[in-house]
Formats: sequence, structure tokens, C-alpha cells
Amino acid sequence: MTASKTTYTIFSTRWGHFGLACSEEGVCRSFLPVSAVETVRKALLASLGPSAPHAVFERDLARDLQDRIAAYFEGENVDFRTDPAVDLTDRGPFERAVLNACRQIPAGQTLTYAALAERVRRPHAARAVGNALAANPIPLIVPCHRVIRTDGGLGGFSAPGGTATKQRMLRHEQSLANPK
Repeated sequence: MTASKTTYTIFSTRWGHFGLACSEEGVCRSFLPVSAVETVRKALLASLGPSAPHAVFERDLARDLQDRIAAYFEGENVDFRTDPAVDLTDRGPFERAVLNACRQIPAGQTLTYAALAERVRRPHAARAVGNALAANPIPLIVPCHRVIRTDGGLGGFSAPGGTATKQRMLRHEQSLANPK
């Protein structure tokens, strides 16, 4: 994230309150839904680091994106692979490569940490891929929940609710990809 103006918003979804922050370059932070607005606000601002005191709240920030995120949690199949623009300038080259590759995993599908490591041309870096995903600043937009262990286990998930949230999101997307 460059030293540009940072704005943020918090809005309601069916799953709870979602936090979103944007720089002039694109979405730079997101916080998955929880029930308490103040929890989202504190966590979102804390994730902004030194730019937090200068972050400005804008209720209508990225309104179209807010609507798309809300639609996702309502049960619509929403594709975030190319839109919105994201700002990963505060990440190193390897992390950016991992997060950008992760972003291309379609809803309803999963990929292993090892396979993602191969996609970024670091076939022996599955653990480093996991570390990069654990620090994902934009969950949902960068769908780190779609990356699982080689043995089929969920692996970790650092967002609120941990692996229970990861499992819920995967089931949600699987039901959209394979309606009954």
C-alpha cells in the first residue's frame, strides 16, 4: 500500500458486518463479516498500520463492490477474479505473486498449497505459500479460503472464526457451483 489516501467503510451483509478499505490504487484491506461493527472497525484500522490515523470513513465507498460483496453473502455467485483492482504494494514480490495467483481460483474450486506454489514457480515453497496466505490483507477478494492441504484438510485460516469460517465459505461456494 503506497502513501496514498486511504478510505474505508463498514456495511451489513447477511453474514454480519464487512469491512473494506481502499487506497487510490485499489482495495487494500478487507475484513470478513462479524456481528459487531466496532470489532470490524478496530480490526480494519489496526490492519492499516501507520496510515490508520489518516484513514477516512466513507459510507458509499465502492458502492458497486459493496453490493457485489453483499450479493455473495446472499448466495449469488460473484466473481472477484479481475474486478476490483487491488493494492498489494505493501507486500513483497513473492507474496504478491501468491496473492495474485490465488485470486484466479474460481468459486467452487480449491487448490492445494503445493499446487499454488507450483503456479508461482516455487514448487518447494508450499509452507511459504501458506504463510503468504495467512497474511492475506484482502480475504474474499483474494480467496485464500480456497487453498487447502494436499491431504484434503482445510489447513489454517486467520480470518474471524478460523477454519469454521473457511469451511462455511467453501460449502457456500460449492452449493452455488452445484445447485441441487
